[in-house]
Amino acid sequence: MGSTYAAGLADEVGGLIDLETALHIHLRSNHYPPVPTAMIEPCVAAIDAANNDDWDRHIDLTGIAQWRGEDYAPAWAIIEGHHLESFIDSEED
Repeated sequence: MGSTYAAGLADEVGGLIDLETALHIHLRSNHYPPVPTAMIEPCVAAIDAANNDDWDRHIDLTGIAQWRGEDYAPAWAIIEGHHLESFIDSEED
């Protein structure tokens, strides 16, 4: 498991599975302890921000988690903290 597993899931998005399903599998199976499913929506928002080159966009975490005492985190922190790099569109595509 790990980055290779995440890359495989990301490759299937739009084909066999949708992004939310891929993230559900990744967050619950590819992390220890498993990341709560409540983080799927913030992860989708962080991926969207990264795909739009808005790495500092504040992603709402109200009622889910805190980042440095705040109810939001920048997209880059969510991407980095949840190993979402494989889910970001590359310019080579």
